[in-house]
Amino acid sequence: MTDNAAQTRIQREITDNPVMLYMKGTAMFPQCGFSARVVQILNHLGVPFATANVLEDAALRDGIKQFSSWPTIPQLYVGGEFIGGCDIVTEMFQSGELETLLREKATAA
Repeated sequence: MTDNAAQTRIQREITDNPVMLYMKGTAMFPQCGFSARVVQILNHLGVPFATANVLEDAALRDGIKQFSSWPTIPQLYVGGEFIGGCDIVTEMFQSGELETLLREKATAA
């Protein structure tokens, strides 16, 4: 996959999926603690979400970092908007801000 193809794929995925998580591993089998934490939060909130495993595709792994200008994985997108990585998602969950955002953006899409 070329850089351009990766960027096109990412744009399509975040447009097509109200809640999109780029992670290491899968929702059923996360392969890093940070990805597992974000999956756990989303599952706790009961929101349906799509995932892409960046470990399966180096171009996607590099492409998502360029796309968001964010150096780490996982990366959460809600309503087509980049939310952040594990620390930001965790903070937003603890404050109640994530649940509000998901209710507003994920159900509206």
